[in-house]
Amino acid sequence: MFKYSSVFSGFSVNDLDKAEEFYREILEFSVKNNPMGHIELEIPDHNNIIIYPKPDHQPAVFTVLNIPVENIDKTVDQLVKKGVQFEQYEGEIATDEKGICRSDAKGPIIAWFKDPAGNILSILEE
Repeated sequence: MFKYSSVFSGFSVNDLDKAEEFYREILEFSVKNNPMGHIELEIPDHNNIIIYPKPDHQPAVFTVLNIPVENIDKTVDQLVKKGVQFEQYEGEIATDEKGICRSDAKGPIIAWFKDPAGNILSILEE
């Protein structure tokens, strides 16, 4: 019924230029312009992720993009040097002083932060 090989995801931002700069310069994604007025994060060997402008954008209250990394501590340090601020949570997903949730093998080692539009992103250790 569906062509799963062509499934892709997308999310909105309020300022496409700021988003393009953030994803290209801070997160170091390859970003291309889409003829429909969107940008695409180019994901090697996978389908690209569409980011589209929306004037009445409301940031997602959940994680819209999870980015696997080899070493979360090193990646957090590198992103902090670039100005990224990591979220601090308490309770079941409590984070340490660096913003990393080390869930004692109950889940991934993960850290959350926001893009310029306020969407929640994460890095998680593979």
